[in-house]
Formats: sequence, structure tokens, C-alpha cells
Amino acid sequence: MENTTSPLDVHILPFFMKTENKLFIFSTVYFFFIYLFGMLVNIIIITVICLDLHLHTPMYLFLCNLSVVDVCYITVTIPKLLYILLSGNNSVPFTQCFIQMYFMFIADSAEDIILFAMGYDRYVAICHPLHYHRILNKKICILLIIVVWIGGSLNSTFITSSILKIIFCSSVTIHQFFCDAKALINISCGGTKVFYIVFYAECLSFGLCPVICNLVSYVKIIRVIQGIKSKDGRRKAFSTCSSHLIVMAIFYGSALSVYMTPPLDRYDFLEQILTMFYTTVVPVLNPLIYSLRNNEVKSSLQKYLF
Repeated sequence: MENTTSPLDVHILPFFMKTENKLFIFSTVYFFFIYLFGMLVNIIIITVICLDLHLHTPMYLFLCNLSVVDVCYITVTIPKLLYILLSGNNSVPFTQCFIQMYFMFIADSAEDIILFAMGYDRYVAICHPLHYHRILNKKICILLIIVVWIGGSLNSTFITSSILKIIFCSSVTIHQFFCDAKALINISCGGTKVFYIVFYAECLSFGLCPVICNLVSYVKIIRVIQGIKSKDGRRKAFSTCSSHLIVMAIFYGSALSVYMTPPLDRYDFLEQILTMFYTTVVPVLNPLIYSLRNNEVKSSLQKYLF
């Protein structure tokens, strides 16, 4: 078989395109409504935070950007998938495939940095409350947001560039519902050395380091909370951290499960289900977790929506 570094098209073949008509219809309806609902709840969160002056604080600035990231996740993947499902044309030009991967990596990297920033925000708020507004002043917050998006873009550029060096076979068919880097690597014919170097460096800098920093922060936070004499004070302090802990656990847990799934044919179905949860369900859960568990967000939602 002839090898090439740039096949003309990538063929997207998720499991529900190969199954009976009922599952195909259910999958189409599911992705349509998950896209509409995900866009709706995230846009509502962004709008409420922008409108309510009481929410113009570092924590809600980061939450607003997290919702922007969630909008990116579902916008990059679902509309193209719906086109494939409704048209029956599962062929994606290689250029479009790389553009989709590029923006997915931006969203991935940006969420890593935002979750780290949100953890640092909770650490300063609980462990150094008297210095909170000095440490996380407006200038620092704007700088952190710039780092989120520039850092995410640069990291995405490095990873996507490394994938360009991979040798693919002349026919590229991946069993995923979007142009997933792991799926492409699994069917490559060679040239993956540079990608793995960049990928492991990315896992260290954008994965392991932020997780360790967040865990260390929460160890110190728990110690401070245990020192609070009032039971109501302890409950209130921990409630401000619980939403971030849940979102962080879901994000890193689902991402780890996707990348730890063995690249074997018998795990194709499991990997697609985990990827579907990671890229379409998690972006919908994030705003729900913060809106349902945060009294200030709930009050603002009631103020502007009801």
C-alpha cells in the first residue's frame, strides 16, 4: 500500500453509522439536542456573568471563560458530525480535519489552565482572604486570561504541527465521530516520534503539573477549613470549592479514561463512548454544576430569567 504524508480525505466512521436505523436516528437526535442545550446553558452563564456587576470577580471571570471553552468543544465537533449524519458524506478534507484538531487542542489546553487558575483563586480566597484583592487584582486576572488563550493556542500549534509530520496510509478511516488525534495516530504508518515527544511534554506541563498544584492547594485549603471553629463557616468555605472539585474530577477523569484506553479494535466502542462523554457531555455538565451548587449564580439566574 502506498504511503503518503497528506492523504486527501479522512473518513469519519463512528459506531452509530454502522448500526441499525433506530440507533442512527437516536444518535442524530441526541447530538442535535445536546448541542442546542449545551449552547443555551453556556451562553446563559456567560450573559448573566457579564450583566451582573456582583459577579465581576476573579472566580466568575474564570467561570465565564470556562463556558467559552465549553462552547468551543461542542461547536468544533457536533455541527460537522450532524452534517455527516444527515448528508451521509463522511469524508472530511485533511485540511478541515487538522483545523478541527487545532481548535480541540486549544479548548483542551485552555480548560487545563482555567481549572488551575480557578483552583488558585479558591486557595487565595480561603488561605489568604485578607490579601485576596491584592493578589488577584484586575491586572493579574486579565493577564491570566491572556495566558489561558495564548498558551492554549501555542500548545495547540505545537501538537498539530507534530501530527503533520506523521506518515499516513493512502486511505484514512477513523472510528470516531470527529477528527481525533489519538484515532489518527492509531492508524498511522510511521513518523510518530516527534508527536509523542510533544504529547508527553504537553501531558507534563498541561496535565500533571496543574493537577499536582491543585491537589497541594486543596490539602492546604482543607487544613485551613478544619481550623474554622464555626460549623456553618466550615460548610460555607467548603461549598465554594466543591463545584471546582467536581468539575476538575470529571474533566481529568474522563480525559484520562479516553487516553488510557488501549488502541485495540475491541476497545473501539468503549473509546468512542468515553470520547463522546468527554467532548459533548462534560461541556453541558460544567455550567449545570456551577449554577446548581452556587447561590450567587442561582440568584443572578433568577434575577434575569424569571
